[in-house]
Amino acid sequence: MNIKQICENGSKIVTNTAKVMVGKEETVRLLLTALLAGGNVLLEDIPGTGKTKLAKTLAASLDADFSRIQFTPDLLPSDVTGLNIYNRKENEFVLRKGPVFTNILLADEINRATPRTQAGLLECMEERQVTIDGVRHELQRPFFVMATQNPVETAGTYPLPEAQLDRFMMKLSLGLPEREEELLILERFMDIDEQRDPLGKLEAVINRADILDMQKSTDQVFVHPLIRGYIADIVAATREGEAIIMGASPRASLALLRGAKVWAALHGREYCIPDDAKRLAVPVLAHRVMLAYGYRKGSDARDVIGNILKTVQAPTEDVKQKVK
Repeated sequence: MNIKQICENGSKIVTNTAKVMVGKEETVRLLLTALLAGGNVLLEDIPGTGKTKLAKTLAASLDADFSRIQFTPDLLPSDVTGLNIYNRKENEFVLRKGPVFTNILLADEINRATPRTQAGLLECMEERQVTIDGVRHELQRPFFVMATQNPVETAGTYPLPEAQLDRFMMKLSLGLPEREEELLILERFMDIDEQRDPLGKLEAVINRADILDMQKSTDQVFVHPLIRGYIADIVAATREGEAIIMGASPRASLALLRGAKVWAALHGREYCIPDDAKRLAVPVLAHRVMLAYGYRKGSDARDVIGNILKTVQAPTEDVKQKVK
């Protein structure tokens, strides 16, 4: 698959999801970027903004297996990964696979589960495998986790530790719609009849093989050494400053690089430009930065990354000529 086909398939998915979601085209592109880059996404926003519907809409646009887990305090790790059950008739243990054995996994309200259950997803998200009773089971590709959480609810929740936040390639927020968008939402979903729900009528536009092909084909995107240096400088800047206790890790650098390659391909380019890294810097880096006491974890971290982008010099044609 060439870059042009990747761009066309990406446009098909964005157009298809727009039949359900209103004004979320850019968010869909970011979700698709994470999927094709082999990452996972954490959707965080206030209740009722459409996080779960967005995840279901994207999954419906892809002809791939989809599972949903509603995280609750009494959920066990085995409820997520699966367990071996003794079959008396066959006189042997049989694996009952959990919902992680899928392609697209929606982990709904992930912060409501205990840390023990949350940790059950770590191996799945990072290594694309599950270990049950000492036996390793490979997860089929692609494997993509979309987790949701509400930042305003603290009672009965367990905040994700930094080690698990780092497993998410991006952290996204849908935000509230504009007045025109909200009017369109009211018109589109005004009927109680579920048969008129546009999500139920949505058809897939690409299949699992297409997704795998698109993932492999993004390797064709060229990244100039100056762009790689620019990404390294941005990440290095997150490790400095009085407001920052802990900056982004090399995993974040790789996530930003791979994401920039996919973002370029989705926009029909066979090469990366500095704007690719700039566009993805906040969603990829902000949730990985730990700020000093007195700073808000979310909005202030985004501001810190925004300021870094203003101070770190981006490669220009003049710089390229000096290097040569």
